[in-house]
Amino acid sequence: MRIILRSDITNVGRQGEVKEVSPGYARNYLIPQNFAMEATSENLKVWERERAKLEKQREDIISAMKEVASKMEKVEFHAKVKIGENGKIFGSITAANISKIFEDNGFKVNKRNVLLAENIKGLGDYEINVRLHPEVTAKVKFSVVT
Repeated sequence: MRIILRSDITNVGRQGEVKEVSPGYARNYLIPQNFAMEATSENLKVWERERAKLEKQREDIISAMKEVASKMEKVEFHAKVKIGENGKIFGSITAANISKIFEDNGFKVNKRNVLLAENIKGLGDYEINVRLHPEVTAKVKFSVVT
C-alpha cells in the first residue's frame, strides 16, 4: 500500500515521503494514529497544501530542540552513589536513572532517548548522547561521584 508520511517514522521514512508499506501496518497503525495517509491523487494535492505549514512547524521544533541541547551541554550533571570497600559502585546507573537526573534539573528527557552503549558501573566523568529530536543530539557531561 502506498502512503504519504505525515510525520517521521523510525525505520519507515521522513515526513512527506511517499512509501510502500504493508496494508495491515498502514490500515491498523499509521493511518489511525494520523502518522500517514493513503497516497491517492486527491491526498497528494491535499498534502501539497499542508506541506509548507508542516515544514515551518518542523523547523520551529528543530530550532527549539537545538536551544534545549545547547542549554543541556552547558550544564554538568552529577549522580551521587555509594561505593563498596573495593571502590566499585553498588549496582549501575541506567538510562532511566540518568533521565530522572535530567528531570530533577529541569530537562524532560525520555529514558529511551538517553543513548548509552552500556550502563555506567564506575566513578568518573562521562559524555552521554541524548537524542532530543531525530535531527538533534546533545552531548552532555555526566559525572559519577561519591
